[in-house]
Amino acid sequence: MNEVRIGVIGVGNMGSAHSKNILDGKVPGMRLAAVADIAPQKLEWAEKNLPGVPRFSTADELIESGLCDAIIVATPHYFHPTIAIKGFEAGLHVLTEKPAGVYTSAVRKMNEAAKKSGKVFGIMYNQRTNPQFAKMREIVRSGELGEPKRLVWIITNWYRTQAYYDSGSWRATWAGEGGGVLLNQAPHQLDLWQWIFGMPKRVWAKCKYAQWHNVEIEDDVTAYAEYENGASATFITTTGEYPGTNRLEICGDRAKLVWEGGKLKMWKLDQPEREVCFTSTQGFATPPVEELEPDCPGTETAHVGILTNFADAILNGAELLAPGYDGINGLTLSNAMHLSDWTGKMIELPLDEELFEKLLAERRATSKLKTGSDGAPEDIRGTYNDRWNVR
Repeated sequence: MNEVRIGVIGVGNMGSAHSKNILDGKVPGMRLAAVADIAPQKLEWAEKNLPGVPRFSTADELIESGLCDAIIVATPHYFHPTIAIKGFEAGLHVLTEKPAGVYTSAVRKMNEAAKKSGKVFGIMYNQRTNPQFAKMREIVRSGELGEPKRLVWIITNWYRTQAYYDSGSWRATWAGEGGGVLLNQAPHQLDLWQWIFGMPKRVWAKCKYAQWHNVEIEDDVTAYAEYENGASATFITTTGEYPGTNRLEICGDRAKLVWEGGKLKMWKLDQPEREVCFTSTQGFATPPVEELEPDCPGTETAHVGILTNFADAILNGAELLAPGYDGINGLTLSNAMHLSDWTGKMIELPLDEELFEKLLAERRATSKLKTGSDGAPEDIRGTYNDRWNVR
């Protein structure tokens, strides 16, 4: 095989962008072989903008067509695991959009199917291609940070208007989307949190629903997490503030890292803080600190970088920057945040998946009808899911 024949399932915002990038030759070793979408208007768009590319009205038709070696799953969240599993069972490699799914038990089944198939499995965590985040991970994992103490991420520059939430019948509903800012906007940061700093042992959160918009789901979240070694993490996100902030601060006993405004800074201690604390005879003693900007070689390649890496993994056995198996970690964090808010308790990890699904099902059962972008009302609990044929 000298090229990967890729099929894109779902040509909405992200699927259409991936399709254009591949068709325009921006992904070495990858050829757009087919697209699929349940919405006729999306297929009409594909006919005009993706000339010569076969089109299918269901995921099953594309998967069974024999035209593809691999698929990209870019449908609404609930359908990522089910379609991915069908792809693996058909002998296809799979790259799924984020989040990996809506609830971890479904993602666990997807991971099992991937392992059984032996196929390449990736996820579109494109922010892992940012050299600064990669450098932060290197510093933390190498021990240069020292004993991890605290992570604080304020990510409030996800501002969205009501028009955004009204743009599709699946958006901003428990039945269609399965969550709000935690599942739609923040999965990249939840992934980077655990990718850089590791998974915590327990999570507490307060989610505010319809705080800033006419929606069902959360649009404002404050979360707190604890680690086995006593370290903590705080995560604050919303789609209802402008101007927003995007600041990641990580502190250890040997250094502090701050990423903000596209710049990474580091404050490096001459002596570990813990050592100073218990050996100094001066009450206000502080160790000497060197302020520097770590060298972060490389260029952020974003979505095209993940696609290129995925093709390279299939063709040449390259190591994946964002393995699909990792998707369950960030989703575990968001599930735990929802469950903490719903129960009023701190959630120990691994979380109670059965309880989470029970409480989510209660919200899905009362999820209201939405008016789609075409102005037509649609029952997303019935017709919408039925048309994807993956309930």
